[in-house]
Amino acid sequence: MSAGTDTAHDGALATPGAALPVPLRLLIGGAWVAGDGAPLASRNPARPDEVVAEGTQAVPADVDRAVRAARATAREWARTPIHARGAVLARAAAALEERADQLGLELAREEGKTLAEGTGEVLRAAQILRYYAGEGDRVAGEHFASPRRGERILVTRRPLGVVGIVTPFNFPIAIPAWKIAPALVYGNTVVWKPASTVPLLAMRLAEALDGAGLPAGTLNLLIGPGALGTALVRQPGLDGLSFTGSTGVGRMLAGEAASRGVPFQGEMGGKNAAIVLADADLDLAAEQVLFGAFRSSGQKCTATSRLIVADEVADEFLALLTARLDAWRLGDPTDPSVHMGPLVTPAAAEGVRAAIAAAEAEGARVAYCGPSPTASDGGDAPSAFVPPTVLEVGAGSPVGDHAAAGERPASCVPCGNTAWREELFGPVLAMRRAASTEEAFALAEDSEFGLSAALFTRGIATALEAVDALDVGILHVNSESAGADPHVPFGGAKKSGYGPKEQGAAAREFFTHTTTVYLRG
Repeated sequence: MSAGTDTAHDGALATPGAALPVPLRLLIGGAWVAGDGAPLASRNPARPDEVVAEGTQAVPADVDRAVRAARATAREWARTPIHARGAVLARAAAALEERADQLGLELAREEGKTLAEGTGEVLRAAQILRYYAGEGDRVAGEHFASPRRGERILVTRRPLGVVGIVTPFNFPIAIPAWKIAPALVYGNTVVWKPASTVPLLAMRLAEALDGAGLPAGTLNLLIGPGALGTALVRQPGLDGLSFTGSTGVGRMLAGEAASRGVPFQGEMGGKNAAIVLADADLDLAAEQVLFGAFRSSGQKCTATSRLIVADEVADEFLALLTARLDAWRLGDPTDPSVHMGPLVTPAAAEGVRAAIAAAEAEGARVAYCGPSPTASDGGDAPSAFVPPTVLEVGAGSPVGDHAAAGERPASCVPCGNTAWREELFGPVLAMRRAASTEEAFALAEDSEFGLSAALFTRGIATALEAVDALDVGILHVNSESAGADPHVPFGGAKKSGYGPKEQGAAAREFFTHTTTVYLRG
């Protein structure tokens, strides 16, 4: 690294909230260094003139250096007692908790989440670190009876070795935490490439872990373009790759990994449905659908992006939902009174606007579209903002008109509308009506994805039926489709997930492999 080490990083978490822009650095082999690549500026999407952080990017040669550094320390880290590895995570969690408000503000400025969501995400990252910090007190292996006298069969677990981690922009500290924490506690060393749109929060997490006492080379941070992920999976010294991001990139990386026999864990697309049946608590459902669809500006893999409502309550439910949306304020996410901020970049917002236009051209009708922010409440150039939008698809008439005409939209017919099929990753909700519970479940299954779903009903028998009918990795009954706890498996079915699930004890299935020991005295 031609720029040498950065003396501002001394192993302790740097003070956030200081004057902007914050200088960005890479972490390779225990040294905080500048990259040799192109300049990188992380901008506030609510105020594009504000540069939150800036530096220079990593280049492919840095990937090789990082993997070699991780390989050099892999054996010693794997031999470190798991309680000592967990203690590092606990110290890092304490550092994040201490600075949660400041880091939450930086997250809001960099990624566009509201201040409350940003702070909450930092605290969730700390919670995840604390959960895995306790892994040394949990079951570490299995004991089986042997059919032979005087013999015992033990199943022990070993780390994979050097693990690559590639993470997206939408949860810039929580998703990395739920991958890096189990990777480290199970004895792996890590080379991490975060999304280049959120480099500051990535650096903050790496600072917390580095300052907590990780040995040099145990965690390596590479900030740079997406091509670094491809370079990483092609590294001969890589023993596994965990990825969260778009379906297209995930499939490409999975193919690269498979061609080399490298274990791959992928969390990819989602097109999650919320089903509101006639017996539901409609006020609760309206609140939870709003949260699921429009918190984080819809930029969640578990966001509610499809809505299926029973015919007989559809107009009433839509009125309740739109009344809540009328009170939903869009603007600068650092303002505590704002409910929803911008998308991560103006380019992302333009893509969502184009998809809305395409959906309308294909026959979707606008049921609701909120106001765009003005310059005074959205910043100097609110081009990254997209207002909450509800589209009714699959119907041949505007919302509500079919009731007066005595007609019902052909909701049982598979729908090819862009808003129904594609993951838009924005505050857009595609709505269809269902004549029966059976039809509602069929519509929910009308997707190649199967990450999450939400069902709103008062019927326990209906909820149990949904468990069998809906092929998803996560099912919420009477709560929003987004949200996951660190002690239970997270991941999708169908084309939403690939490989072992994440979080909880399920993470162990990816970050370790078993050794079966036949032990005879």
